[in-house]
Amino acid sequence: MAGSRLPRQLFLQGVAAVFMFAFASLYMQIPGLYGPEGILPARRTLRPQGKGRWPQLWETPTLLWETPLLGLDTAQGLELLSLLGTLLALGALLLHQLRHLLVYLLLWAAYLSAYQVGQVFLYFQWDSLLLETGFLALLVAPLRLPPRHKQAQGRLAGVSPHEDLPFWLVRWLLFRLMFASGVVKLTSRCPAWWGLTALTYHFETQCLPTPASWFAHHLPVWLHKLGVVATFLIEIAVPPLFFAPVRRLRLAAFYSQVLLQVLIIVTGNYNFFNLLTLVLTTALLDDAHLAAASGNSRRKKTPTSWPKALLALLLELAVYGLLACGVVHCFGLEVDWKQRTVHSKTTFTFHQFSQWLKMVTLPTMWLGAASLAWELLTALWRWTQMRGWLQKFCAAVQLSIFGTATVALFMISLVPYSYMEPSTHGRLWTGAHRLFGTVEHLQLAHSYGLFRRMTGLGGRPEVVLEGSYDGHHWTEIEFMYKPGNVSRAPPIVVPHQPRLDWQMWFAALGPHTHSPWFTSLVLRLLQGKEPVIRLIQNHAPRYPFHKQPPTYVRAQRYKYWFSKPGEQGQWWRRQWVEEFFPSVSLGDPTLDMLLRQFGLQDKSPPRARSSSSTLAQALRWMRKRLSALETPALLWGLLGTVGAIRVMQALLGPQSSPRAKEEKHRPAPPEDSVAASKQASPDPDGSKPDAPDASSCIGRDAAALLRERRKDDPAVISTAACPVIWIRE
Repeated sequence: MAGSRLPRQLFLQGVAAVFMFAFASLYMQIPGLYGPEGILPARRTLRPQGKGRWPQLWETPTLLWETPLLGLDTAQGLELLSLLGTLLALGALLLHQLRHLLVYLLLWAAYLSAYQVGQVFLYFQWDSLLLETGFLALLVAPLRLPPRHKQAQGRLAGVSPHEDLPFWLVRWLLFRLMFASGVVKLTSRCPAWWGLTALTYHFETQCLPTPASWFAHHLPVWLHKLGVVATFLIEIAVPPLFFAPVRRLRLAAFYSQVLLQVLIIVTGNYNFFNLLTLVLTTALLDDAHLAAASGNSRRKKTPTSWPKALLALLLELAVYGLLACGVVHCFGLEVDWKQRTVHSKTTFTFHQFSQWLKMVTLPTMWLGAASLAWELLTALWRWTQMRGWLQKFCAAVQLSIFGTATVALFMISLVPYSYMEPSTHGRLWTGAHRLFGTVEHLQLAHSYGLFRRMTGLGGRPEVVLEGSYDGHHWTEIEFMYKPGNVSRAPPIVVPHQPRLDWQMWFAALGPHTHSPWFTSLVLRLLQGKEPVIRLIQNHAPRYPFHKQPPTYVRAQRYKYWFSKPGEQGQWWRRQWVEEFFPSVSLGDPTLDMLLRQFGLQDKSPPRARSSSSTLAQALRWMRKRLSALETPALLWGLLGTVGAIRVMQALLGPQSSPRAKEEKHRPAPPEDSVAASKQASPDPDGSKPDAPDASSCIGRDAAALLRERRKDDPAVISTAACPVIWIRE
């Protein structure tokens, strides 16, 4: 790849932005989800088992073990970690000095700590993806701060030959994510994916649609089918091009992934997941492409020999032709010119696809191994080109450490990657299985497979909570984000993830006994606990029982469909299906039995802690100030703050003066002067230069003379950028 310094910086900034969104979104929901009066109090998850500190920390790696030392309970410690994570990520996003290995280590450790106590509300694939990406970010981040001056950057270029190795793991992670996401759609035997009709249901049945989902849902069916074909192409056929030797093929793969993620963002509220996937795609870019896109490319293009250019062009045409023929053959694409449509159908069977998957899974691993071997050889070659024994020794140590870590993480990732093909998983090297089992609890590698099956084929299932004071007159409890009122437009909440709304969507897919937390939610509503009510409606007047908790609570299951074009004032249509949760009240035997069955009864109430702790008081003060804000507004406010600061930095930052520009465009000095300047400058390895000749001495004397003259006459041109001054009579 043609240099990856700019993509690495873009990747680190992107990871910091995603961490900022994730921590801030989680912080706003902690009291209702994990507080002492929350749905699943976090204090229940951390119970000392009589082990030592370090064995306990290794078994359950979370910094929240230490919160009692600060006078905080588990939920308050989680709030502290989320606040610090948000601020640290914001700092890393704004200041290049904070894009350091230690900063990303703290971000990863803080999110891993939250993950350990997050229970079902943090068990999403994007949480696992963020942890894996965050660990790779701490390897990609520099060990030392980058030099400020361009001249220093030039002298230090090539000092760290290992820098591209961890960044290669980002490309491998992107490949695993996309390829597995495409494969599992077919291995699940879902009739919607095999019939190419998944998108005719997806926009309507996804967890949190956007207003654009309504319009996408009413597109022609043939276009939906073509969209499914394009999804299979981008997720299964394109990812091997991430390792293509031709640069333009990698860039084509990059833009195809960006297109898919942008379309998902527009038509669905998938929190920070698609933003994180876009961050991963930076591993397909290089310095030359980013510099050309920003208009800052000053390098002269090196001429390419015509046989090499012709070979690359023929390879590109062959790849594009193979992809086009494969898509037409596998999905039977036919253009109907009369009706102006494109007909498509799946022409292969599940058995044929299973045989193909068995045939290609192991070769894709070897493809990754070959690409990694090339990166290792390239790093080794860069190391051999370094000068200076001390610099070369330090680089060798770094290359050994990061090279070993890269190979180890690649081996670990092969285990979850092979889950999609059982026979290949069984043939995997046993050492890789042992290594994965050793570090599995650190969340360093995961298996992925998004949208495995399409749900709600007969209508979108939705759970609607109802409350009553007398058991006869019921009032619906409407959530802020999930569908409820048929006249309310779907909201736009990205990059926020309302975790209760998401779990309500999963709960609607089965009986309430499959979602034990739902019983705890009903209990908190009967008790009128404000932290839980804020998860449903942040503004008290919008909650129908804000003055007095309901005496009875029940839940009904409905089926929802998007309204048809022409139905004024309605976004949804719905139909009652069945009772989801029976009517219960406080002290009801049914409710008590369910709480005992799921282990949700408070056997030991939380111990009251002293409120005199300065840190606890500061956390309560911060919570009081932020609780009135809508979480999406807070996240967009953070993003707007970052944008405003960046604009101010660009406007108030150092700008080149007209004289500097004049010097910049001045013609290059003669070769003799360049030679003299090289003699006067030290070698990169730190050795002293030879004794200066007469021309360099004249240059220094002339520079001193001009500096004296500048004190009297400011019009004299600065000599800062001129290595040698030529004196004219």
